[in-house]
Amino acid sequence: MKKVIFLLVAIVSVNMAVAQTQVGEVTLPNTMNFNSQELILNGTGIRKKAMVLKLYSGGLYLPVKSSDAKAIISSDDTMSIRLVITSGFVDSEAMSGAVADGFDAATDGNTAPIASQIKTFVSFFSEEIVENDVFDITNQKGKGVVVYKNDKELGVINNATFKEALFGIWLGDDPADSKLKKGLLGK
Repeated sequence: MKKVIFLLVAIVSVNMAVAQTQVGEVTLPNTMNFNSQELILNGTGIRKKAMVLKLYSGGLYLPVKSSDAKAIISSDDTMSIRLVITSGFVDSEAMSGAVADGFDAATDGNTAPIASQIKTFVSFFSEEIVENDVFDITNQKGKGVVVYKNDKELGVINNATFKEALFGIWLGDDPADSKLKKGLLGK
């Protein structure tokens, strides 16, 4: 009987370990569900500053794995980027500034057409940000960009141009971190 129980515990433990991926000190689920759409972990990475300071770990979730950044950016499919804050240096002000810089890079400086959406998005980072906070930045087909912090919905922005610029922050030609981009694309 003890052998049977031990075997069952071992099988359950292996299944749980397989259902997650370790990214630095963060564990990400291999699947997520948004808007009744199951998404699979496409790739992962760590956002670093000055090569040593780890700011956050992230994962890109898609309906089907892809390494085609341009296709992902332009797609209106449900998808998500999960960011888990891993540094006390990431606060509301730093995140807001990084997001603004990211939009500038993703749009080649032409943020005017989506300025009001950017302002709304930046406001999602106005509350205190601490280590282990989890942001799910999703695009939900038929709904638009929906952002969550620690599983609480912060707001919705329904604008395709904005969505493309948003995902371009991590996957565009001038990404926030080129190594992170490669990781998110599963390369």
